[in-house]
Amino acid sequence: MSTANTENLDDLITRLERAAEQLRSGELSQDAAATMVEDCATLATQAAAELEQLTQAEASAPPPGQDTLL
Repeated sequence: MSTANTENLDDLITRLERAAEQLRSGELSQDAAATMVEDCATLATQAAAELEQLTQAEASAPPPGQDTLL
């Protein structure tokens, strides 16, 4: 995985970590916490899709030193 390909995934992970910290702090109201949990579910879905894309891109590329036969 190249650095450029993982930037979006890294951003999603950072956002999830920040949300987890806020939820653990106990400083959010119940409504705010419920909204945060929903946002985390959306972020997790996006991260899973991004990881799937990165995995498929790597799987489709031939291993180093191996060319496709004609």
